[in-house]
Amino acid sequence: MDVELAEERILVLADRFNLDHAERRAWAKRTDAFGTVAKLGGLLNRAGSDDYECVYRERRLQPFWRLHSRTVAAYERTRSYAVPVAPEVRTVTVAGETKAVQEREFQLAGLEFCREETDQDTLFDGLTRAQNPALATYLAFQASPANTEMLTMATHAGTVVVPPTVKASALVREVVSSAIGRIEADRILEERVIVDAVDLLYRPVYAFRYRHAGKEAVIEFDGLTGDARAGGDTFEQYLGKVLEPKFLLDAGVEAVNLFVPGTQLARIVVQHGVKHVIEHRKHEG
Repeated sequence: MDVELAEERILVLADRFNLDHAERRAWAKRTDAFGTVAKLGGLLNRAGSDDYECVYRERRLQPFWRLHSRTVAAYERTRSYAVPVAPEVRTVTVAGETKAVQEREFQLAGLEFCREETDQDTLFDGLTRAQNPALATYLAFQASPANTEMLTMATHAGTVVVPPTVKASALVREVVSSAIGRIEADRILEERVIVDAVDLLYRPVYAFRYRHAGKEAVIEFDGLTGDARAGGDTFEQYLGKVLEPKFLLDAGVEAVNLFVPGTQLARIVVQHGVKHVIEHRKHEG
């Protein structure tokens, strides 16, 4: 079993909207943040704009992970095939060998050469670790390679950079483990798992916390899709904090300790630094 791993990358998705636009859209939905009762009360009491106050606003970079994997398995196995014949047939001679017929069929042995290839994109929420296919929406937007120094500069400029709660190594372990299937074979010729994208993507989110009638609520604005929604969170606990580079732990080191399911401590040979053969269409644009 060979496992090939790409180097981890950081990609930052570019904003499509600025803070002013986001705040206007959020302000238009401010009553939604306080629920149906507040909206009904506003209609009855003719509440005006002065009844709402924006007490906190943030632009943040929120993380999610993309791991792309390919699996290749080539193997041989011997199989017996039941070949149906007409009712009157008693024996069949194949390649000089006579086969007996039983219940209107005879058995023919053959050596099968098999090759299986799979391709999978797995997207993980950077805060909950849960797999979330809906994050694929963001892969259509422009992104640029970044590093911890660039994220530090964004932090100093006032952007909240939220660290992921799970490291690359744990996700590589999960993806590789799920990619290794049970193979029914007499002889395995090739077995490889290629993880050719281990990308930490950051998407821009704007959040505004409003105060109304002694209560506070949040409106989030998606800096890529332009959607504004009530609810969500703010992350001022990370405001001004510099992201530590060690969160991108070398995935290859821990992946060496993986074992193939169904075998006794089968060693996995890890090649780290495989070229990103599957590139996001716009990530390098």
